[in-house]
Amino acid sequence: MTSSVRERLTLAVLLTASFTLAVDFSILNVALPVIGAEVGFSLTGLQWIATSFALCAAGFTLTFGRVGDLFGRRRLFLGGVAVLGVSSLVGGLAETPPVLLAARAAQGLATAAVTPAALSLLTTSFPEGPRRERALGLNGALMAAGFTTGAVAGGLLADLLSWRWAFFVNVAVAVAVLVVGPFVLVESRPARRPRVDLPGAVTVTGGLLSLVYGLTAAAEHSWTDRRTVAALLVGLLLLVVFWQVEKRVSEPLVPVAILRRRTVAGGNVAGLLAFATETSLVFVLTLYLQSVLGFTPLSAGISLAVLGVGTVIGGIAGPWVIARLGSVRALVAGLLVQAGATLSLVALGDSTRWLPLLLAATFAGGVANLVAIVGFMVTATSGLPDGEQGLATGLATMSQQVGITMGIPVMSAVLGLSLQLSALRTAIGVNAALCVAAAVLAGVVLRTPRQGKLVLAGSGNSAPAGRH
Repeated sequence: MTSSVRERLTLAVLLTASFTLAVDFSILNVALPVIGAEVGFSLTGLQWIATSFALCAAGFTLTFGRVGDLFGRRRLFLGGVAVLGVSSLVGGLAETPPVLLAARAAQGLATAAVTPAALSLLTTSFPEGPRRERALGLNGALMAAGFTTGAVAGGLLADLLSWRWAFFVNVAVAVAVLVVGPFVLVESRPARRPRVDLPGAVTVTGGLLSLVYGLTAAAEHSWTDRRTVAALLVGLLLLVVFWQVEKRVSEPLVPVAILRRRTVAGGNVAGLLAFATETSLVFVLTLYLQSVLGFTPLSAGISLAVLGVGTVIGGIAGPWVIARLGSVRALVAGLLVQAGATLSLVALGDSTRWLPLLLAATFAGGVANLVAIVGFMVTATSGLPDGEQGLATGLATMSQQVGITMGIPVMSAVLGLSLQLSALRTAIGVNAALCVAAAVLAGVVLRTPRQGKLVLAGSGNSAPAGRH
């Protein structure tokens, strides 16, 4: 097998798995009422179908990213895909709520294992530069498009076949990846295996689980509810403990030095906001289409498909933009254009004559969002040795999944109990403001010093300004 054929097959395997996992975030949302009636969920219990997945996907990502560094990313990737296949089969056959929730939690764990492993295999399979940027662009495009595609696919499957096919499709994908993957993926891990930082793994996982649960509780109840407040406080406390642990252990899960790099810390915060704003905008616009314009769930999903097209184009265009502006300027420019496109949606009215504006703005915002996401991925994973790629991609994946999870509760808090057009416009305005805040953050924290080099705080490394 020639190297070019192997590279293409490697890319196909990794992107297929990543896209499938992104689809899983939203594919069941449209079908929740049908699932509740068929399996026996209460109205309040339905949200746990999404929450059980999100908790595990976001909470365990960083730990699994480091596990891949220690024990092999290829091994973790294939093992996670196998878990995805088995859990999806169980979920598709589930007849009771506990079985379905256990399957969704296992899917979340598979996502936490496969996503950072796939991203780190991608970054170590392609050398730093244009080829890696193109690969990251395609990965980012498919990951972002997957969230929108999930809403459309979920509606189609629920209407034409059954919601159970949302699970069974994963089984077919898992089998295909497990057949091809072992022949094209090359194992990647450090030559020396360090000790596992168990205190760090426990505190960071517990902290992330608590934070994600708190954000979910805020959407379900309120920001002042005692469950929300308690979960958020416990999460923050555990993350503070995690930081202290990492400064003291000899072989930390996350070396403090990597978190002091401008590219890693600033890039991940901006990336988190990029994912949070776009996925939560889909949520707000879905409410607008259904509550204000009276669209069916399937019609609303199809109306937002143009956003998915925009994200694919943005992912393809991202490396081209980075080649001309550098990854940091591409990140900032993408966020600013996304902010402008989002702000235009404040003009939406209560009739379908506003639909062309929605389609045009979501398309432009989707393109810009993916340019920003590719810029974030390149910024947050460049200038690091292969031994830290699993950690860097684990951080990037965690930012992505926490962003996807936190965006909707924030928008829900802005909306309150109202689905009136005025409340939806306010939420859209807040969303645009968050895009601007992310752009300003990236522009300030990741700014290139005048001497033409981007100095990475906390390290002696530097990278050419033209690439970053």
